[in-house]
Amino acid sequence: MSLSATSNSYTAFEGHRILAAGPLADVALAVKRALNVRGGDTLLVFQDRTGQQTDLDLRGSDAQIIERHTAPPANEPEREPDAADAAAAQPRGRGRPKLGVVPREVTLLPRHWEWLAAQPGGASVALRKLVEQARRDNEAQDQQRQRQEAAYRFMSSMAGNLPGFEEATRALYAGGREHFAQQVNQWPQDVRDYAMNLAWPEPGTSNED
Repeated sequence: MSLSATSNSYTAFEGHRILAAGPLADVALAVKRALNVRGGDTLLVFQDRTGQQTDLDLRGSDAQIIERHTAPPANEPEREPDAADAAAAQPRGRGRPKLGVVPREVTLLPRHWEWLAAQPGGASVALRKLVEQARRDNEAQDQQRQRQEAAYRFMSSMAGNLPGFEEATRALYAGGREHFAQQVNQWPQDVRDYAMNLAWPEPGTSNED
């Protein structure tokens, strides 16, 4: 089983079996039809990138459900300009472009500010370089942590009462893939495979943006 783990990719479970997978609008329609036909087992929907359980609004016609669960366009909707927009729209003098800089408060000790002020380009440039370097250095660890958290969210919802859950959780956070696979071996196949793919995506897939 391979997850297409994008921000608009979802999987619906009917009991312990996968009912549908794909864009949220398609999954929502499949859930509605399953409820109309059977209305038996619990139906849960999960976001494939984060393992987060997702609520659906199934009121109205199919067209209304599709519209309600279709991701908005990539471009942000137009809105009234606020004070920050007005300030950004003021003519700028010569120099580097703004590059989407967002001002935020940073609290540091005096010795930190002294060190930053002594760096080429000043404090802002030095901080950006430090952040970018930290992102590169910790990328693998950050991705692993995000995968672990996604798998745990799903497991807590779907497998909390299944045998080996606690030991599987320990194996998940210890990075023990083989031990994890052993602990979940007796779980229903769809639950087992989905949890495994959240924690250890197959080559060519990812649960990152």
